Amino acid sequence: MSKTTNEELKEETLNNPEMANEETQENSANTDSTEAKAEEQEAPKPTVEEELAIYKDKHLRMYSEFENFRRRSAKERVELIQNAGKDIISSLLPILDDFDRAMAANKDSEDVEAIKEGMNLIHNKIFNLLTQQGLNEMKAQGKDFNSDEYEAIAKIPAPSEDLKGKVIDVTEKGYYLNSKILRHAKVVIGE
Repeated sequence: MSKTTNEELKEETLNNPEMANEETQENSANTDSTEAKAEEQEAPKPTVEEELAIYKDKHLRMYSEFENFRRRSAKERVELIQNAGKDIISSLLPILDDFDRAMAANKDSEDVEAIKEGMNLIHNKIFNLLTQQGLNEMKAQGKDFNSDEYEAIAKIPAPSEDLKGKVIDVTEKGYYLNSKILRHAKVVIGE
């Protein structure tokens, strides 16, 4: 460009600020791109071995963190299992004390009714404690046989027609714990 052309351009940019703004943006864009190119040339790209070392280090750290997590979880699980029965056992201790007192009181006693009453009181106390913990008795007597809930130990001739296929006798009670079967009832079925 000649000198006059440069001078004309300067005058135009002074008179037209939008044109000056466009030129400034072009110049700054050119400057930015040259700076970025210079930075790319200055910062050498990592070699394949260096990248591999970086990824190996990341993998090793993640593996170590996972192993630590796994060990900590296993330790917490063992502690939980060891102490799981602590609450129920501590709740049963007063009932055990009641049994000890009943046995000591009944050692020389001849009163059968008092012994029966004491046993009933202790039975009710332990059953109420277990009910508070979520234990429910399975009602099986006279119901249709259900192999999911009951375990048939014998079949006998039904005393009447309406008892065929139904539970006639319960030899061992079944229980639910929080609506899940804890123990199946052992029953005798009529056929």
